Amino acid sequence: MEITFSLEEIDSVAKEVLAQNIKDIILFHGEMGAGKTTFIKALAKQLGVTDMTGSPTFSLVNEYATTDGKTLYHFDLYRLNSEEEAYDMGIDEYFYSGNLCLIEWPEKTPNLIPLDHTAISITTLTDGRRKLSVN
Repeated sequence: MEITFSLEEIDSVAKEVLAQNIKDIILFHGEMGAGKTTFIKALAKQLGVTDMTGSPTFSLVNEYATTDGKTLYHFDLYRLNSEEEAYDMGIDEYFYSGNLCLIEWPEKTPNLIPLDHTAISITTLTDGRRKLSVN
């Protein structure tokens, strides 16, 4: 699935992505500033999360409740120095919890990411719109 969208269309695109057969582990790829966190916020909004603030850059993971009582984990692994650091924080327990895990910068922990996942790539286009690919 590939979609090109503007910021004004982000909520409908998030809804469309959630309607796909996506996995509980979703990896987000894209350059700094591509809109990964913004898109994750839109996904969380579609799932009924009302208290989402921003990226967990310093805490590495934020936990949110959806309106249907499920848990959503949002990871920002940018500041990780090693996979061992992620393992020490219990990242594998989150990944195998059965809850939705939205992961920015998954390339920081390539050997810890479950094989059964969905990958989303976001690219900034020259006109300011974004191209999103779901695999």
